[in-house]
Amino acid sequence: MFSILIAAITPADRRLLGNLVAPLEEIFSIPVSVGLKHPLDASFSFNVSRNQFSSTMIISELLEMYEDFDGRVLGVTSGDLFVPVLTYVFGEAQLEGKAAVVSYHRLREEFYGLQPNEGLLEVRLLKEAIHELGHTFGLLHCNNYLCVMHSSTVVEEIDLKTDKLCSECRAKFRGSR
Repeated sequence: MFSILIAAITPADRRLLGNLVAPLEEIFSIPVSVGLKHPLDASFSFNVSRNQFSSTMIISELLEMYEDFDGRVLGVTSGDLFVPVLTYVFGEAQLEGKAAVVSYHRLREEFYGLQPNEGLLEVRLLKEAIHELGHTFGLLHCNNYLCVMHSSTVVEEIDLKTDKLCSECRAKFRGSR
């Protein structure tokens, strides 16, 4: 049965992964589960000079690990992610592909020198998870700044958008299934 699998990538807080299950099931209307395999050790993707993890390398490894899985795989980590042309990314996904990865490293208030806020962290992580999974279903970045598919290059843009697809993106999503 087609579903979404959430895969832990060390280091990751499994409680945060579990909190994504019900909201993602509601948004995408398909079963979501947290993977039972051991967490993926992302050390292979660590770039010493950047002090970050390569999101592209992690996606490649997820594809290999879950090649027989029928559905989408969302890797979740607290490691700081990058792609070569950007200073950092909150996540990356294969457009119309099988795998995506998100990081909550820069979604935590502590990263910005503020007091921890678990509720805000969970909301931000959910938005980024929906966003990256949306790409796997063929959705592109949206011009509507309230749509979850709007591109976010700073955490304040994540806070501005909702955790919902706008009517145009919702229609495209329904058409992609």
